[in-house]
Amino acid sequence: MPGASLETLLERNREHVDSLPGGHFDAVRDGQRPEVVSICCSDSRVPQEGMWSVDEPGWLFTPSNIGNQVWDRHDGELVVDGSVLYPIRHTETRTTAVVGHTGCGAVTAAYDAVRSDGGDEPAGIRRRVELLVPVVGEAIEHGVVDTDASDSEVINRLVEYNVRRQVEFLEESDEVPEDERIYGFVYDFQGVYGSAPGRTYLVSTDGETDPERLRSAVPAEYAEHVESLLEDG
Repeated sequence: MPGASLETLLERNREHVDSLPGGHFDAVRDGQRPEVVSICCSDSRVPQEGMWSVDEPGWLFTPSNIGNQVWDRHDGELVVDGSVLYPIRHTETRTTAVVGHTGCGAVTAAYDAVRSDGGDEPAGIRRRVELLVPVVGEAIEHGVVDTDASDSEVINRLVEYNVRRQVEFLEESDEVPEDERIYGFVYDFQGVYGSAPGRTYLVSTDGETDPERLRSAVPAEYAEHVESLLEDG
């Protein structure tokens, strides 16, 4: 069974402290103005700071949850999750990245729940999975996935579809400023989208999902960072 000792945790923190240059936190000691809010799926294989090559504090605001969900339910209505909305409203961060990943366990759980009409997860997990169930159901209903295909193919298509839906939700929310730039990515460590493990593939920009249009919007040298499992191109 995996498990780290207290000594291991303390040793790793000491290594972290020793690696920091003098004045590392000076610019952010009394406040923060992060450049990007990156809402990512909670997964030990998906490093939020690492994927954006972030070494300095204060550049990236990093909320995460299972299924990289930007929403939560309040009084029966879907609202923008506070951990996402806080930096947008209170630190004036104007770039949001929604990051799903290949082989997502939360999407898999939601797909299993749809197929089995329920699940036996503890309440806290079940609550978050249940918020993804309508996304999965919608994708199946609209023919986005072929349920006769392999589970891995279905799950990865659902991952991208979920990222699109999360981006759309932020785009449509009155709580999010109109000038917020919202990007959707899939972090691929399984070689599903291409042969560069660890690459984030752009699948949506402010709701635009057509790969050719997305490629035309990025510098030519990053064209290979645009791929889709749901669209030709």
